[in-house]
Amino acid sequence: MTASPDGLSHADGSFLRVATVNVNGIRAAYKRGMADWLADREIDILCLQEVRAPDDILRGLLGDSWHILHAEAEAKGRAGVAIASRLAPTATRTHIGDDYFATSGRWVEADFDLGGVTLTVVSAYVHSGEVDSPKQEDKYRFLDVMSERLPELRRTRDHTLLVGDLNVGHTQLDIRNWKGNVKKAGFLPEERAYFDRFFDDEFGFVDVHRRLAGDVDGPYTWWSWRGQAFDNDTGWRIDYHLATEGLAAAAADAVVDRAPSYDTRFSDHAPLVVDYRL
Repeated sequence: MTASPDGLSHADGSFLRVATVNVNGIRAAYKRGMADWLADREIDILCLQEVRAPDDILRGLLGDSWHILHAEAEAKGRAGVAIASRLAPTATRTHIGDDYFATSGRWVEADFDLGGVTLTVVSAYVHSGEVDSPKQEDKYRFLDVMSERLPELRRTRDHTLLVGDLNVGHTQLDIRNWKGNVKKAGFLPEERAYFDRFFDDEFGFVDVHRRLAGDVDGPYTWWSWRGQAFDNDTGWRIDYHLATEGLAAAAADAVVDRAPSYDTRFSDHAPLVVDYRL
């Protein structure tokens, strides 16, 4: 891939292409063909969740043409988030602000200078949760800290973009079988209320994919490996681009790179790719 002088993958640097995908284990994803998808997609900033591998493995798979920020989880084989970029970040952070999550591998931030404008990109992996369990308590605690960090980023940056597997379907349009999931983690009213706040005037973030797709079912980004969920498109839209308004207004196109068939998937999630014309 040939990069432009400013580091972007596109010859004229006219847009920034940002992709997010939960890889469900980077080593497994590469065995299933992730490298083929990435080679042809001209991604400028690639955000990963559930890397589930040591740093040297991630760097070896992606190669040396990327600037890589990676937060491993202390628990081996769990979580792990990363930002891989064609342009060098000006600053990076791997801590959401609560020491409880310091080694959880669920949050990384990178700042980029785009012609004098600061863009902060976050790759986040919110807990899946489980009703009436410590896992759900951790999920709410993480969402609480997100609710503190997002306004800070909005106030102190020109543009902020939070992407990742946020493990919540915000509305009925985001889950094919929403009626069967109203009492399950991922679609609980208490979880969805956080997203109501993220997108209200106080927080000022935009669900970029929803704005571009309109009021349609999905487009989904996750399907269970089990049964016929993928073939029947019985999915969940739980992977997001959350952008501040100025950046969201520059979003020109959003695509879910859904595999053509069950056996060609490299993860149970599909990449969500958005072009920003800045």
